[in-house]
Amino acid sequence: MRIREARPDEFEALGRLLVDVYARLDGFPKPDEQPRYYALLANIGEFARRPQAQLLVALDEADRLLGGVVYFGDMAQYGSGGIAGTLTHASGIRLLGVAPAARGLGVGRALTGACIQRNGHARVVLHTTRAMQVAWGMYERLGFERAPELDFMQGDLAVFGFCLALGQSPSSSGEPLAREGTDNGTATRPSP
Repeated sequence: MRIREARPDEFEALGRLLVDVYARLDGFPKPDEQPRYYALLANIGEFARRPQAQLLVALDEADRLLGGVVYFGDMAQYGSGGIAGTLTHASGIRLLGVAPAARGLGVGRALTGACIQRNGHARVVLHTTRAMQVAWGMYERLGFERAPELDFMQGDLAVFGFCLALGQSPSSSGEPLAREGTDNGTATRPSP
């Protein structure tokens, strides 16, 4: 398996894979319940246009698509609900998905690890739901801890925040995890 940035000709296939993966999750809203979210998944390639965002794919030895994820080097581009978009000294991971035939091969772990390695900040942030128990357990095994201040509701769906501290961060020195306003002259804003 290898991980690399997705090429534009792979965006559509990755979007279909993510729609399929998320629609199959028991307890997760279906496409007719959250059409905007599924449109976001289908058009996953749009994230590659955001500053400091990278769309990563996992491929097997025959270049078959095994899964993908979006890495955000700038949390202002993260785009989820809640306060995650206001975080400083953090990077983010969103929309991880693994093809059903590739489950159990370490694809999700490899994609998450690739995001952590890209990180130039003190912490990595992500969100998951109760419907994503396999991913939830994997994140905890990788050292991510619950960050309830990052929780939010997506319609009727509870979305739970997690954070992996990679070194000395403002939060470990008593400073709150999230701050609105500016940091070193760089404006931050709440996510939509």
